[in-house]
Parts: sequence; C-alpha cells; structure tokens
Amino acid sequence: MDILETLAPVAAPAGSAVALGFFDGVHIGHRRVLSAAVAWAAAAGQGTVSAAFTFRLPAGTSLKGGRILSPGQKRARVAALGIRRYMEPPFEAFCALTPEQFVENVLQRCFGARAVFCGDNFTFGANAAGSVQTLRQLCAPRGIEVHIVPMAQYKGSTVSSTRVRAALEEGRIADANAMLGAPYAVDWPVTHGRGIGASRLGTPTLNQNYPAGTLVPAQGVYLTRVFLGGQWRPAATGIGPRPTVEAPGAAVTCETYVPGFSGDVYGQSPLLEFYEYYAPIQKFRSLDELRALILRAGEAARRRLAPEPGQ
Repeated sequence: MDILETLAPVAAPAGSAVALGFFDGVHIGHRRVLSAAVAWAAAAGQGTVSAAFTFRLPAGTSLKGGRILSPGQKRARVAALGIRRYMEPPFEAFCALTPEQFVENVLQRCFGARAVFCGDNFTFGANAAGSVQTLRQLCAPRGIEVHIVPMAQYKGSTVSSTRVRAALEEGRIADANAMLGAPYAVDWPVTHGRGIGASRLGTPTLNQNYPAGTLVPAQGVYLTRVFLGGQWRPAATGIGPRPTVEAPGAAVTCETYVPGFSGDVYGQSPLLEFYEYYAPIQKFRSLDELRALILRAGEAARRRLAPEPGQ
C-alpha cells in the first residue's frame, strides 16, 4: 500500500475507487466501506486502483474517548483489506475547503476518483457543511459514482467507534473484537520498567505503556498473545496500577508476562493482541500471591492461545 501524508496526486492513471472516513479502529462498518472500494476497483479493471482518504488530527488534539488503534495498526489493517493508495494528510491541510472544493481538489485532482464510498453519516467540507446528499449532488456532474454503504450491525445496534470504546472500557473484549473484526491490539514500544517482575517475582514482563490520547481498556489482567521472535506466544497482560508493590496513586502501566520467553526487546514494538478479561487488579497480601496469579493467567493463556503444532 502506497502511503501519502500530504494532499498530492496519487498514482492512478486509470482513476480510483475511494473510501472516505477517519476509520478509527477500522471496525466492521469501516471494513465494509473499504472493502466496497476494493471490490469496485477490481470489477472496473483497466488499472483502476482502490484508495482511502483519511487524515491525521491536529497536534495536541485527540479523539473524544481516545484513539483505538495506533497509526501503524490503522494503516496495517487498511492495507490488509486490499487498499492500494492511502492518503492521510494533516486535518489542517483540507479542513477549510468548501464541499465543492473538496470534491474538486481532493477527489478529482488527487485521486482521479471514478467512485467514492462512505457511510450514511459521512460529512465533509469546512464546518462539516457537506452531507452524503451534498456529495451526490457535487459528484454527479463530474461523473463520479457515490456509493453509500449500509452501517454494520452487532447485537441489534449499529457498530460505531463509540461502541467499541465502551466495550474496551468495560473489559468486554469479546464484544470489542467482534465489532472490530479482528482482535484489539497495541504495538507500543517496549520500555524499561522497575524490574519488579524479573527481580522480585521471577516473572519478567514487557512494558508497553499507553501514550497520551489513546484509549486505555478496563484495568485488569487479560489473556493475550504477542508476536515475538517471528512467532505468536501466549501471554498475560496487566493494565492498571500495581497496588501490591506500589503506593496508591501510582501510574497505570501495561505489562505483559510471556511464559518461557527471555530476550532483549527494548525499543521494539511487538504486536500484542487481547482475547479475554481474566481478573481484576487487586492488592495481594504477599508477593507470592501476586506471582501465583501471574502464573495462573499465563497458563490460562497457554491453554487457550498456544499455536497449533506447525504454526
């Protein structure tokens, strides 16, 4: 997938089919929009390429409720759906455009759009002045098809990034993963912690703490798996303070115990996938009790998530 971080013409001499949206989380509703663009481009043939237009938020601002995925994970999930051209300019680069200017400058000049795809709640142009009806009106005389993709449903309600965030904040990982269409995952860099897991518990951990502006799931212990050394490894991840070894008010951390793994991965950004909420964060009477919980969680992850022979 070719990535452009500015408003500029994409390589699409035969035109493109463009998915429009912010795509936070790349949930199953977003996947419908993106996949529709991929399918249209494939059917059109003759060099038509699939594309996506999204954007980066202004520096110092964040989404209400926090970002679900890292920028890298967002791009990886879009690419996996078959999108070939991905434009992600800063919001400031186009937010002042009128709806008509957006269609002319972005869809026509940058993408050579032959068809565009979005959900029925899509808005565009300065102050969100344009609706899907506006999009139809502006695209029709330019020969650009407009496809409004039906919203995805889960348990009788429309899937949205807000619903995904709520599921994560409540520890409902199965619901979050179902709406995302893939396991919730993080790929933050591994940083140095206090070494308590290795030195006092015998359970060394990978520290991948959440950056500001990102959603932090419910505090607790999760069954996870992490991609290390070229393979998936079952793991147990704790999100929250460490009341057994630190004073009240300590910072929230994200620490992962990987049974049987040893190695220096500081500075790397291994992919960590979440599968099940296992236990709440609590203060134990002794380090032995804490260690026992970590080992139980690691064993539970191994039973559920260990790769099949040959994988």
